[in-house]
Formats: sequence, C-alpha cells, structure tokens
Amino acid sequence: QVQLVESGGGSVQAGGSLRLSCSVSGLTFSRHGLGWFRQAPGKEREFVAAIAWSGDNTYYADSEKGRFTITSDNAKNMVYLQMNSLKPEDTAVYYCAATTIGSPTVYKTYYSRNYYRVTLYDYWGQGTQVTVSS
Repeated sequence: QVQLVESGGGSVQAGGSLRLSCSVSGLTFSRHGLGWFRQAPGKEREFVAAIAWSGDNTYYADSEKGRFTITSDNAKNMVYLQMNSLKPEDTAVYYCAATTIGSPTVYKTYYSRNYYRVTLYDYWGQGTQVTVSS
C-alpha cells in the first residue's frame, strides 16, 4: 500500500525559509516520479516541483525557480522541498504526490512532458499547511 506523509509546514514571515518533508512507503523511487503541489483557498491545485528517476531529473514551476529546491533521499524514502525567500503568495496547503513511470521510454515520451499535471499523479499525501505573513 502506497503512503505519502508530509511534514514541516508552519508559519513564517516573508523572506523566511521552510523545509517540507515527504515520507514515502510502498513504492520504488527509481520507477516513480514524485512531485510537490500546492492549493491555496479558492484556487486550483498547482504544480510546484517534481523529481524523477531517483533524483536525476528535477522540474520546477517558473515562479519557484531559484527559490525552491526538490531533493530525494532514496535510502530513507524521503522527498524534500526546501523553500527560501518565501512570499505571502506561497501560502497554501502543500501536497506530496507520486506516479509510476516504470521505464526510461515512458519517462522520455510521457513523464518528462507532463510532470506538472495534477491528473498524472496517482498517490497523494494529506497535505501540510504553509502560511507566509507579510
């Protein structure tokens, strides 16, 4: 049974940093893509960052490039999202998600082009709240 559990959320002032963690069980990192998404009140869930092929490939939303860093620790089955220079507009519930890639061909032809799609991911955590005050 696949389980994703997020932690590390909290309240921080603008310009501060937080590190989110996602504990993953029930799947093999090397065959899956792992992503972070967020959802603010009244808004749709949106892509933040993703990592695939055991950390060899990373992807970011344009607004997060240079501020957020996604990493994975395959030995510990953990995925992290380091968030720096936080802004009030980063306030949201942050979700960890996973999807099966399965093969280099699937990665090249499909995942690498669709990693940002909410509908691509099969497994989701319960979310962790991040609040950034001005």
